[in-house]
Amino acid sequence: MSEQSIVSDAIEARPRNEYPVRAIGDVRLPVVTAQGSGSVPMFVGGCTASERATRALVVLHGRLRDADAYLRSTLRARAASSAHDDDTLVAVPQFLASADVEHHRAPADSLHWEWTAWMGGADARGPAPLSSFDALDALVAQLADRSRYPALREIVIAGHSGGAQVAHRYAILSAAPQQCAQRGIALRFVIANPSSWVYFDSLRPQPDGGFAFADHAACPDVDEWKYGMRKLPRYAAAMLDAGALERRYVEREVVYLAGELDRDPAHAALDRSCAANAQGPHRLARARAYYAYLRARHPQLRHTWFEVPGAGHNAEAMFLSEAGIRALFGPRATIDATRAADMAQNSGGADD
Repeated sequence: MSEQSIVSDAIEARPRNEYPVRAIGDVRLPVVTAQGSGSVPMFVGGCTASERATRALVVLHGRLRDADAYLRSTLRARAASSAHDDDTLVAVPQFLASADVEHHRAPADSLHWEWTAWMGGADARGPAPLSSFDALDALVAQLADRSRYPALREIVIAGHSGGAQVAHRYAILSAAPQQCAQRGIALRFVIANPSSWVYFDSLRPQPDGGFAFADHAACPDVDEWKYGMRKLPRYAAAMLDAGALERRYVEREVVYLAGELDRDPAHAALDRSCAANAQGPHRLARARAYYAYLRARHPQLRHTWFEVPGAGHNAEAMFLSEAGIRALFGPRATIDATRAADMAQNSGGADD
């Protein structure tokens, strides 16, 4: 085999997410904390007149960091729904990898992470050690600023796949819901098809449908963040203990969306680490088990669960579903079947 063929094979063997993104958002979100400062690019659409926006839909991209594709998918869902002409602002922040900044010669203050570290809220590599959760705090604070968005009534933070991991973990650690409530703004989290979940103790699902304590000898990191409550990221250094975080999380407005066909145990983007496998063989099993875990611990759980028929690991299929439309745009939103079919036919949005 020639040296050129070896190099070519090595390049092709790289995971899909380890390439620079095609595009970087042209709207900059400043992130300023005691840890330092930086900025995060965003793609923005929908109702961009800040004085008119009544809902802000913050969508979190997956491992490919293709925020532009997620904006297109979300706008398709909006167009296919009864919310097609409402006052919803759509913002998709982009958590760049170092390679993205280098390839696109992004501004020097662009925050950038190791390929997937932003999914768990780890600190950026530069230009300051800020978390993806710090960036979301900055965005929520901007949206909740009545001098900027005087009519805003609701913020929705929604993610699919890797973005769902961010939404789930941010919902556990962030104080944003209380801060928004003080300004008369509701905050809802929509979590669709994540690869793994955060458990609040050592119980893990068993093949018989029950739960048992994890085998720490076989899997020493099973209780560590981002799968459990040990070794929390720097962002959570001054946070409450696990019990308090759990009590707070279950009181939040959370909608789970699980694809009926997202059950491939060999999916290329599925986390197959020991700690992830302890949660189930594939995403659908892991989602069902996690919801059952919460229901067993909190019989009055107010979180909402939807299994989306015919949907696999595809953001567009999830968000263009009836359950997806209601999760994103509110329980009164309906889907126009004709519009949805047209949108699906011309699909080119996010899937990973």
